[in-house]
Amino acid sequence: MGAAIVAGVATPFFSLPRPVLLFGLVSLLNDTASEMIAPLLPLFLIQTLGAGAVAVGLVEGVAEAAASLLKGVSGRVADRTGGHGPLVVGGYVLSNLVRPSIGLASTWGWVLGLRFLDRVGKGVRTSPRDALIAGATEASLRGRAFGFHRALDHTGAVAGPLIGAALLAAGVGMRSIFLLSVVPGVVAVAVVAKAARAAGAPPATAAVGLRWRGLDRGLRGVIVAAATLALATPSEAFLVLWARDRGMALAVVPLLWAAAHAVKAAVAIPAGSLSDRFGRRWVVAAGWGSRVVLFITLALAGGGAMVVWLLFLLYAACLAATEGAERAVVGDLAPPSERATAYGIYHLAAGVAALPGGLAFGFLWQNLSPAAAFFAAALLTATAAGVLVWSLGQGGAAAGARRG
Repeated sequence: MGAAIVAGVATPFFSLPRPVLLFGLVSLLNDTASEMIAPLLPLFLIQTLGAGAVAVGLVEGVAEAAASLLKGVSGRVADRTGGHGPLVVGGYVLSNLVRPSIGLASTWGWVLGLRFLDRVGKGVRTSPRDALIAGATEASLRGRAFGFHRALDHTGAVAGPLIGAALLAAGVGMRSIFLLSVVPGVVAVAVVAKAARAAGAPPATAAVGLRWRGLDRGLRGVIVAAATLALATPSEAFLVLWARDRGMALAVVPLLWAAAHAVKAAVAIPAGSLSDRFGRRWVVAAGWGSRVVLFITLALAGGGAMVVWLLFLLYAACLAATEGAERAVVGDLAPPSERATAYGIYHLAAGVAALPGGLAFGFLWQNLSPAAAFFAAALLTATAAGVLVWSLGQGGAAAGARRG
């Protein structure tokens, strides 16, 4: 993984701009803290606090919807004020202050509130950070840069569950593991200040709103498709419940989660580089199409450790295959002075759809069957892939982003 082929040229990691490398390190540390908690959270809600599947969907849906709403706001604020760096730093600080407090929760409502605040921090930082990464990187390397960032994010998501598994094996309870997540979080906060300074900030723009009709047609299609996909995509918390229903032991859950993120880390950079070379359109469409197949397979699959591990890891690969290309195409199609706003609209649309999507998936899971929920997700995901391919074929995506 020391180099990738971009437009026929070997490109080592160190050729990426310093802000990209630093933001990757921040994401590695932050996700180590976050993912010490994430694979245990649905089990904590159900087994310790007595919540149901609908409550799990509500907690995750509200959290992600709040994050995405704020991504829209923070993106516009960053473009108007040039305050990208302070927003990024403040977002990481907030998340790492409130996230460990989940270990003190006595009801699932408390968890809902803390997850909400954690995701507020994510919402504040994400759009300005993505704009800084896109602005620091030339278009010919943008897919790779976002793939690199996502790979380090997933590397942290490998380390976090492994730390959690080791602590569980040592007899540490879930509540204490949540509290201990503060340690890597503090280090992430220290590094992000350096990353923000290295990136600088684009100049502030005039306070004129970025209108929907003024967006590139291809970008509008990407946003609509992303919202449809978010409506269809269950939180990975439900994949944990699916694994537990098929006999996965509690102590093994963090290991499964870590392995899934190891797969994501391995896939993200090559997939991002492929989108630089061959086009964003078909890389994203192929990844989304693969999700359709996986959802149908999850609905029909029986038990057995090998089946659980294989499908969980294949699903992780499908998710990671499109992360870099999705973000890169937004950076390709948005005006440079409005990139943070465009990322905000993109994340906002996906997040608004996440809440009803999570609730609907939880409702189908609890009142019909997990299989019904996965079949519905497959249908919506196929629709999203169709919208994406058609929109990028009709719009301006054929110019500027190796838009295939």
